[in-house]
Amino acid sequence: MGAVCDIAQQVRSGTESAENVVGDCLARISACDETIRAFIRHDPEQALKRAREIDKARRGGEAIGPLAGVPVAVKDNICTTSTTTTCGSAILKDFNPVYSAHVVERLESAGAVIVGKTNLDEFAMGSSTEHSAFFTTRNPWDTQRVPGGSSGGSAAAVAAQMVPAALGSDTGGSIRQPASLCGVVGLKPGYGRVSRYGLVAYGSSLDQIGPLTTDVRDAAVMLGVIAHYDRRDSTCVDAPVPDYEASLERPLKGLRIAVPGDYFGEGLSEEVRQAVLGAIDVMKSEGATVVPTELPHLKYAIGCYYIIAMAEASGNLARFDGVHYGHRCEDAEDIIDMYCRSRGEGFGAEVKRRIMLGTFALSSGYYDAYYLKALKVRTLIKEDFGRALEQADVIASPVAPTTAFRIGEKLDDPLAMYLKDIYTISANLAGVSALSLPCGFDASGMPIGLQLMGPVLGEGRVLAVGHQYQLLTDHHRRVPPGYGETRE
Repeated sequence: MGAVCDIAQQVRSGTESAENVVGDCLARISACDETIRAFIRHDPEQALKRAREIDKARRGGEAIGPLAGVPVAVKDNICTTSTTTTCGSAILKDFNPVYSAHVVERLESAGAVIVGKTNLDEFAMGSSTEHSAFFTTRNPWDTQRVPGGSSGGSAAAVAAQMVPAALGSDTGGSIRQPASLCGVVGLKPGYGRVSRYGLVAYGSSLDQIGPLTTDVRDAAVMLGVIAHYDRRDSTCVDAPVPDYEASLERPLKGLRIAVPGDYFGEGLSEEVRQAVLGAIDVMKSEGATVVPTELPHLKYAIGCYYIIAMAEASGNLARFDGVHYGHRCEDAEDIIDMYCRSRGEGFGAEVKRRIMLGTFALSSGYYDAYYLKALKVRTLIKEDFGRALEQADVIASPVAPTTAFRIGEKLDDPLAMYLKDIYTISANLAGVSALSLPCGFDASGMPIGLQLMGPVLGEGRVLAVGHQYQLLTDHHRRVPPGYGETRE
């Protein structure tokens, strides 16, 4: 399957029909997804109907948009009126939203065809997509390994070439970490760049929606479509949206790269370390320079993040009580029994753990000791990033400490699972933009990701650096064995 830009150009010019493109995509899903399990659901009939409408509009001379005929998958915590939105949870297994998310509206108005909803860790709480209430998604590079999470379904669907692009959400690395583990590109925009309207909230001050694609140019095109001001989200920034695709041509010569030693300490796989440092060397060979940098409060990021995220989750998930929508238990004795049993039956173990920890952190006598202190540490982390990005154009680091681990390997050790986000959560705490892109493979052939971080609304900067790096390397062109030929 061609990249986003290629498909859109072919459909707009009439050299290919949207119906054929979507038909090929659906055939690919049918052939691959029984093994990968990336999709919670897809609707071939509806997708083909939408494709025929696009072809008809083109023949009639109508404008059909920059994503004309491009099949896109959407993470199943992003609302769609066309089908259910489950958040990977039994409590919402039959929930049909009455409105679509802002990003879905933007995609459809740009001519994209949404082919299905992808699997995720329940309510986006996880790093492996093993916490879905329905099934575990598998990594196309090795189906005995996880694809990462929580946007594991979206990353796996792109890696296996079932779709050229997908949307995910990123609260602490949930786009970037699975992108790294599956060998694709994943972008977390700066906080406020993309509307969260229609995204089922996990951590409201941390969540952002972003694209997963096979290369950086496609990510730039996708971001250009979804990154528009939306008054329905009070945190959405009313700022001009740059031409991200045009910004890709900025050369690496003169680029200043911050490489904080804090990201290269204990716990980092040597293969990951060497791949990331090798990627930095590639950019140095083109005229970039490394700027010595420190992020002194980075060591507190894990504790800070999990207190804030779980506290916000506790409040956001309080609405799922069996009263207005979602799962309701049968034969409740009274309203308290209904609340307790509905939530007990509907939520999985990891979601319950995070709700309880968050409620504890917010409770009387502990608010100041935990939540308030975490907010103060977050401010210090933001200031660290601000200083670093005054001295450098981007910050480079690993995405994950290791490549993809085996399914079931860390399920009984929540702390070990949480530590898989150690290199990504700081970008959410600081609100900065962050990109994951392939930079190598380990001895087992599993992908390794490079993370590039830039200013809050500096997506164009990290996309340009990532694109220039991809012009010099071919890691992003490789595909999982058995899932197609090397990309052109």
